[in-house]
Amino acid sequence: MGGRLLPFLNLSHVTTYSYRHPVSFGEHRVMVRPRESFDQHLLDARLTIFPEPADVRWLQDVFGNAVAIATFDRRAKELVFDSRVRVLHTPAELQHVDIEEYARSYPFTYSSEEMPDLLRSIERQHHDPLRLIDGWARRFVNPAGRTDTLAMLSDMTTAIRREFTYVPRAEKGTQSPIETLSRMKGTCRDYAMFMIEAVRALGFAARFVSGYVYGPSSGDMPVGGGNTHAWVRVYLPGSGWVEFDPTNGIVGNRGLIRVAVVRDIYQAVPVSGTWSGFPGSFLDMTVTVDARIDPADAPPALAVPTAAPDMRKTG
Repeated sequence: MGGRLLPFLNLSHVTTYSYRHPVSFGEHRVMVRPRESFDQHLLDARLTIFPEPADVRWLQDVFGNAVAIATFDRRAKELVFDSRVRVLHTPAELQHVDIEEYARSYPFTYSSEEMPDLLRSIERQHHDPLRLIDGWARRFVNPAGRTDTLAMLSDMTTAIRREFTYVPRAEKGTQSPIETLSRMKGTCRDYAMFMIEAVRALGFAARFVSGYVYGPSSGDMPVGGGNTHAWVRVYLPGSGWVEFDPTNGIVGNRGLIRVAVVRDIYQAVPVSGTWSGFPGSFLDMTVTVDARIDPADAPPALAVPTAAPDMRKTG
């Protein structure tokens, strides 16, 4: 029986704030620790902060994301958050998405047991008075009958990648989905918010994901590397929350490492906090992210048979 090796990933995420004069720092909230799950196992995680904080405490937010809360008692001209992580990742492809029979064709309705917990992820977050996003999403629905659910979502994912122009943007903030549709361009976070609204317009439960993207093989050059990445999770009965990355046209978790899963993008800010000092003291913020497979790769003992039945589900 053939097998494939599970990649060990080394992740580095460094955020640096620079100031012209020493400033004091308020409480800072840090979300850079990958989520522990059946498809990504956290082997080592170290968060180094300079200047050394007076206290760091960890908590899980309402979505189960790991959050570090740092407080400070000294002034400095620089504030650095340096996260170093080692992860064992289990990639899953499109063919491993197994949907319950009743949900394989669209439209369908979530079960009465699941619907109460999914409602807030189905609710639209942005106004669309002219139903422009609805119209775009309806392009992928067969007007003459039922539509294959997974094929429809996959087509939507690849259409965004093909028809929209990716434009990196360093400044904070996200375009509204209507702006992204009218401009036909944006960043990974703009794409994610647009696709979330599009699938919610069709009645799907969807969430925003912040994390990292890497190339599973030497020939892969994913868009959005070198910084945090954003994509979408859609709830599909039988497979649960399934990854859709409209920036790279990825369906499934191949090359994607989750850090934060939230209902709205503003709940997934990697680093946030306050400072106080002389006006004009702030100089710059830089972010560097490096996500790469360990050259040693996984040992043979961790090889996964390609026909393993427990690899049929993702999300």
